[in-house]
Amino acid sequence: MIDHTVKTLDGEEISLARYRGKTLLIVNTASQCGLTPQYEQLEALQQKYASRGFTVLGFPCNDFGSQEPGSAEEIKTFCSSKYQVSFPLFEKVRALGDKSPLYKTLTEEVDPALRGEIKWNFTKFLVDTNGRVVARFEPLVKPLDPQLTAQIEKLLPQ
Repeated sequence: MIDHTVKTLDGEEISLARYRGKTLLIVNTASQCGLTPQYEQLEALQQKYASRGFTVLGFPCNDFGSQEPGSAEEIKTFCSSKYQVSFPLFEKVRALGDKSPLYKTLTEEVDPALRGEIKWNFTKFLVDTNGRVVARFEPLVKPLDPQLTAQIEKLLPQ
């Protein structure tokens, strides 16, 4: 179960339990990565499915090639001005080494088929309405990939 307290880019502490009842896509993001344009498709998912109880949760991460060096304010400005991101963004996380508690859970404490180290930015974890991780998508799987959207659709009310 995904039950952690995290901080928004504005420094507000929130419990991820507030998202219980929603289908989530948790993504480690970066502003200076070759995959950064995935923000556009992540926002498209947010727009398409938000009214049905879905949200993307973005967790900036500087662990891979130092591709998220900015401050919280710089990240927020970049995401809103370049990609019009409306989904929640949180403070930077550690996805490697001394991992943030959320990423320790995502990589070590889920179904064995979904465990394992994060390989790069834009790894995506699909979480059901009960807070269980039900699927994992590697960085090169784009957010609008039919395989990913089919999994989201299965979890949303019709």
